[in-house]
Amino acid sequence: MVDEESLVSFVAGGGRLSAPDNVTPRYRGELMRLMAIFVDSEMAGASGFADCINLAPGLKERITATRMVVDKFTHARRVLELMEQFGANTGQYVGAHPWSSRLDRSMNLGTRRTEGDMRLNVFHYPINGWVDAVVMNFLMGQATVVQLDELTRGSYQPLADLLSEIVPVERRHAELGEQGLRVALDKGHDKTDAQASVNYWYPRVTDTFGRSTSDHFDQHRKYGLRQKSREELLSSWQSLVHPVLDELGLSAPEGGLDPASRQKALA
Repeated sequence: MVDEESLVSFVAGGGRLSAPDNVTPRYRGELMRLMAIFVDSEMAGASGFADCINLAPGLKERITATRMVVDKFTHARRVLELMEQFGANTGQYVGAHPWSSRLDRSMNLGTRRTEGDMRLNVFHYPINGWVDAVVMNFLMGQATVVQLDELTRGSYQPLADLLSEIVPVERRHAELGEQGLRVALDKGHDKTDAQASVNYWYPRVTDTFGRSTSDHFDQHRKYGLRQKSREELLSSWQSLVHPVLDELGLSAPEGGLDPASRQKALA
């Protein structure tokens, strides 16, 4: 069995691991955590978005939304199959948590973890109407692309290869969110309402990039699972979404905070 020092030295030199037998218990723990966050987020995201299908304004949009839900469940299944190789009980996984459950919309967890599944906190919040759904899908979709793209260069080859196949699909989901928002605004949807959705979702998506100081990130870098800092990833996301918001006559909330949170911070 490989020892910790040898593994760290191997991945530091650009080496990639190919099977569960190649990893140490600590590496396994961090890798499984990353995969669980992805699977739980896809499960929760798909379950929540499924409730929005009938909010779509037309049949074409409803078909598109349905396909996106299927894609996300499929992505969850494929990564769950990797987890199964490490001994995860996948047979009971789907029924283990209420994936469609949501908190009150007024809540803001920030980066605090909650009990239960390991979904990103953004998937704990409810969607309020179709335009709110496409705003969330655009903002979070681009964040997903940035975060997963970083993991495609990770040291566990099977996961990196699988995510390389998933990223283009998630990128298309983000593009469809942007397209849905454009169509809604072109058809006269109240821009003030759309801006309110941006104000709500922007800081909550920002929180998915985590804290600037994180023990888990230090471990991920040590094990070659990812390299870029939270600030680098966040900047990449902002470079994708800010030009689109500007073009649509919308804007990111000042300081990345929604008005209520900004007022609380200044109090």
